[in-house]
Amino acid sequence: MDYIDYYQVLGIDKKATTDEIKTAYRKLARKYHPDLNPNNPEAEKRFKEINEANEVLSDPDKRKKYDAYGANWKQAEQFEQARQQQSSGAAGGNPFAGSGEGYYSFGDGEDYSDFFASMFGNSGSRSKQTRFKGSDYRAGLQLNLSETYKTHQQTFTVNGKNIRITVPAGVENGQEIKITGYGAPGVNGGPNGDLYITFTIHNDTGFVRKGNDLYADVPLDLYTAVLGGEVVVDTMDGKVKLKVAPGTANATKVRLKGKGFPVYKKDDHFGDLYITYQVQVPQNLTEKEKELFQQLARERQQQ
Repeated sequence: MDYIDYYQVLGIDKKATTDEIKTAYRKLARKYHPDLNPNNPEAEKRFKEINEANEVLSDPDKRKKYDAYGANWKQAEQFEQARQQQSSGAAGGNPFAGSGEGYYSFGDGEDYSDFFASMFGNSGSRSKQTRFKGSDYRAGLQLNLSETYKTHQQTFTVNGKNIRITVPAGVENGQEIKITGYGAPGVNGGPNGDLYITFTIHNDTGFVRKGNDLYADVPLDLYTAVLGGEVVVDTMDGKVKLKVAPGTANATKVRLKGKGFPVYKKDDHFGDLYITYQVQVPQNLTEKEKELFQQLARERQQQ
């Protein structure tokens, strides 16, 4: 079962008051409401998580169960019943007296007696406890596109613990990575769960990213387009100077090999950068400039 930290979803502390929960919920619900984010699957997913978190934390009884049992809070009553039965068995009675074989159907299909033993210890009739892997955690991490151009480290909080991870260059929007062993602790010596991180990448650059390639429009003045020359363009790792051939037409594309985005987990592998020239027609011409253009037009007509 995947564990969702409802407190983290709402961005509040575990000691938050009812009013603080309500305020956080309203703020986030407005931000991620489907009406304000049409055709945005990520916003729709966040909106559902926000509503789920509010439904649990705004209800004192549900919140108490969630704080006590985490991902298994819906089975809180069964846990309490099991605890009482264990106490009864420890006093000399049979914790499963009157229950036939002592097996109950549990939510995910496992025997209740096995689950009881794993959560609260053996009842005396079992020599070996069942081991269970801990629940998985899920978290979201928001980055700028410029940050993901290079491998770097990020520190964030999951379930009250600070976790520092290395983010490889080239990670994509919506990509999910797994950090093994950073989930909830295992039961009875079982392995820890895992941490799944989903990245949301915000484009803070002048480029459009498509896979590992980058695209950008570059303005080109009419005179350089006609006569040729040089133009300086931006790339993700600095500026480069390009030669412009005489008679360059509007919307001409130029490919800069290896100047695109780094390929995820492949050192020294990069996509390409595609530049599209946008020829700028001069505005607000002086009378002298108009006269020169008219002269040029006459020259062209006589050819």
